[in-house]
Amino acid sequence: MITMALVSTTSTGCVVGSVYAFKANSAAAAIEEAKTLNADKLAEYDYYFARENLQKAMEEAAEASYGDAIEFADVAKASADRAIEQARSAHRGAGR
Repeated sequence: MITMALVSTTSTGCVVGSVYAFKANSAAAAIEEAKTLNADKLAEYDYYFARENLQKAMEEAAEASYGDAIEFADVAKASADRAIEQARSAHRGAGR
């Protein structure tokens, strides 16, 4: 019975860790795309907010607080997406 509980807990931990890894990688890719579009200058608030939330997600994951890490990664991705859209809009407005 104890063995089954450990296997169940370990499996759940792996799944949650995998979810975090997927979300953190998605956020990191979006942040990189935002940087490529000069969002660090065109959408500063959302760009840097995304970076800081991704950093916090990594800190939480390092402490095995995957639930919190996933939430921070989600916020980072959403903020990076906003920065991308703002940067693209600025490029369109400049005729690029």
